[in-house]
Formats: sequence, structure tokens, C-alpha cells
Amino acid sequence: MPDNPRRVAIVTGAARGIGAATACRLARDGMAVAALDLEAGACAATVAAITAAGGQAIAVGADVSKADQVAAATGTVAAELGPPAVLVNNAGVIRDNLLFKMSDEDWDTVLGVHLRGAFLMSRAAQAHMVDQRYGRIINLSSSSALGSRGQANYAAAKAGLQGFTKTLAIELGPFGITANAVAPGFIVTDMTAATAARLAVSFEEFQATVAAQTPVRRIGQVADVAHTVSFLASEDAGFVSGQVIYVTGGPLC
Repeated sequence: MPDNPRRVAIVTGAARGIGAATACRLARDGMAVAALDLEAGACAATVAAITAAGGQAIAVGADVSKADQVAAATGTVAAELGPPAVLVNNAGVIRDNLLFKMSDEDWDTVLGVHLRGAFLMSRAAQAHMVDQRYGRIINLSSSSALGSRGQANYAAAKAGLQGFTKTLAIELGPFGITANAVAPGFIVTDMTAATAARLAVSFEEFQATVAAQTPVRRIGQVADVAHTVSFLASEDAGFVSGQVIYVTGGPLC
């Protein structure tokens, strides 16, 4: 293991969007970052951005829904950067459809990546965190956890992550490990662009409609989520655990 005093963070789904922004933000915070996605090559731009700014990062390929790949990826991170102290479970996919049109495969895929993936990654990373008596696990939930038409699979997965998070906080707290969830509302990403396409409206029109309904009168950006994750991943957040923080530009009820 390299002699590196930096905390090591793993960010899943780090090829683009919220994951890429979070990886870059944690690197700015002084962490060595493992940017993980299905293919290591997909994270090349994220790693390049971090290293160009003077940070340290590696790209790692793994399907987070596969236990053997998760174990191998976590081992690679520990060997190349050091034992992970921060885990951001951000990897996700959507397979939107109304319930009567939703296939078994679309249900299983979404639950597998979001919920099983977070479980496998957390189980692998917590062993290193327990040894260090320090850790931060941040799970990406969503405002869709409260219910979202055409997203029974996604809503179920994101709601499940909230219960998972609270349970991790209880189980891992005695070892100096906190667990929290960040639940974004509308954030400009490829995923929300796909939602606009599903609703048969232009992405620009979709953004304008959402902004008009949001108390702060703007749409969310990936940096808004990354800032929140940054705090929860910090040493200063050691007494914040088991919480779900909605990054939505206003209350949802």
C-alpha cells in the first residue's frame, strides 16, 4: 500500500454527471479519488480533470451489482491508493415505465444497480473503514423516493436506500463510521434529459417548467449535490449520521 496521508474516496458512477462532479469536488477537498464506473475508460475525463488540477485519482471498472467485481475493485483501490475511508454510492440507471408496462428485467436492473450495488460496495468498503475506525458512506437517494409516476422501480430503489442508510448508521456508528443519504430533486444530467424525452417534451422546456415550480426559482446543478456530499464526507460531519438531506431548492411538502 502506498505511503499516502490523504483520505481515500471511492465514487461510483463517476464517469459523468453527479458522480464526476462529486469525484472532482472530493479531490479538491484533498482526497485521493477512485472514480468507478462500468468501464475504467469511461472515467478517463474525470481522472484527467482531477490530475490536471493537481489531485490524485485512478479509474476503476466494475459492475457494482456483481459481488466479485466489487471485491476486485475495492482491492485495487486499497492497493493503489490506500484503504478507502469515504464511499459515495452514486451509480444508477433508469428504466422508466408505467407499472403495467414494466418488465421483470427493467425492475431487476434498476434495483440491482442502485440498491444491490450500494449494499455490495458498502459491505466491501466498511471492512477497511472499521480497521481505520473512521469512515463516511454517502448514498445517493432521490426525491423520487417519495413517489414518481412511471418510476416504480427507481422510486422503490431510492426509498430502499434511505432505510439502508439509516441501518448502516446504527450498525457502523460504534466504529467511527457515519452513513447519510443525499436526495436530489431535479438536477441537470443525462438522466433527467432522458426523463424529458420520456415525457415527450424538450429538455429546455422541461427545465423551465421545473424552475418555475421550485422555491429558489432555478434548476439544480451537479455542483449543488457535490457540495452537499463534500460536507457529509468531511471530518467536520462526524456527528451527522443516519440523515436524508433533500437537495431540491425548497421543501417538498
